[in-house]
Amino acid sequence: MANTTSNRGGGAGTTGGGSSGAMGNMQNAGGGQSGTGVADRARDMASNAAGSVRDTASNVADKARDVASNVADTARDWASSAASAVTDKARDVVGSVRDSDVVHKATDYVEGAWESGSRYLHEHNFRDMAEDVAGVIRRNPIPALLVGVGLGFILARSMRST
Repeated sequence: MANTTSNRGGGAGTTGGGSSGAMGNMQNAGGGQSGTGVADRARDMASNAAGSVRDTASNVADKARDVASNVADTARDWASSAASAVTDKARDVVGSVRDSDVVHKATDYVEGAWESGSRYLHEHNFRDMAEDVAGVIRRNPIPALLVGVGLGFILARSMRST
């Protein structure tokens, strides 16, 4: 029986030794340091986390700048090619209009009106021209009135600006 008691004592001693081992493990988990050491370690971890976040934010900002620059370059290239295409089309249209019959007909009409007006001024004196204007006014009173109002407005604006 002494043997059994000694086992209990040994068991109790072992349990006590286990408690003392648990305390040693807690001290090892803390690095064997006091509360100040744990605070320093937490501060270092927070500093490392902040540095990591700062680096990640910087990388994201750099990538955003690169993407914005690429988008701007692409838009600039598209605008340039669109402007070139519009310019080319405008040149084609101007070239085809220049060669069209409409432009030739308009040129012939203006040329004929200029010659007719020039001939009229050479063949008629001032009195004949005044009688012709009066005849046009009698035949077309409303358009003549509108033309007179328009000319009066233009004349008044030119007098006021000087």
